[in-house]
Amino acid sequence: CGLCIPSCAEGALEIIDGKARMISENLCDGLGACLGDCPTGALKVIEREADDFDEEAVEKHLEEQEKLEEEISPPCACPSAAMKTFAPMDAIPTAKSPTAVEGIAESALSHWPIQISLIPPQAPFLKGADLLVLADCVPVAFPNLHQDFLPGKAVTLGCPKLDDGREYIDKFAEIFKTAGINSITTLIIEVPCCGGLPMIVKKALEKSGKEIPMEEVVFSVGGELLERKRT
Repeated sequence: CGLCIPSCAEGALEIIDGKARMISENLCDGLGACLGDCPTGALKVIEREADDFDEEAVEKHLEEQEKLEEEISPPCACPSAAMKTFAPMDAIPTAKSPTAVEGIAESALSHWPIQISLIPPQAPFLKGADLLVLADCVPVAFPNLHQDFLPGKAVTLGCPKLDDGREYIDKFAEIFKTAGINSITTLIIEVPCCGGLPMIVKKALEKSGKEIPMEEVVFSVGGELLERKRT
């Protein structure tokens, strides 16, 4: 899921081919800070011969990472990030709705954007909101999302495995500090990579110093609601 990566201050871990891997032995100090943030026990410390930890190599590596991030940052604002708020359509189509299709529910979405990385913490639709944090596979697996969970919620969506967990933690922490969030609901699929999303939200809560009621909802890959729990 990549949740271990923010814990490695030396930048020794990266997501490669969908898995977190140590990119160079001389970047790892052996402290094992990443172990405590692994929800599946996939990481472990082993004893064997390895390259010595090189602090200078770490500094050079972190500088190169920062430079690369600056180079790939978009030179202008992305149109997809343009904020919009709008009244959600009724959950049940009526004759008054020109886009209604018989038997098909309409959207309960009330704002744009929805991608976590594109939502500014100061977005007006976040103020005093009930926040819905979706793993991006959920809308495909669970057919009644708009009827059962979206109404009245500010929606954020992302993938804890493929996206930057550190960015997510920082973004949510800033939202929690400034937006006055009323409640948080996380929706994930039962697969291990999705388990990183509630943990990211919890880390952001710790970083923000806020206490906000939180509910975790888990679905099967076939869309069956498996578990709801409050934390």
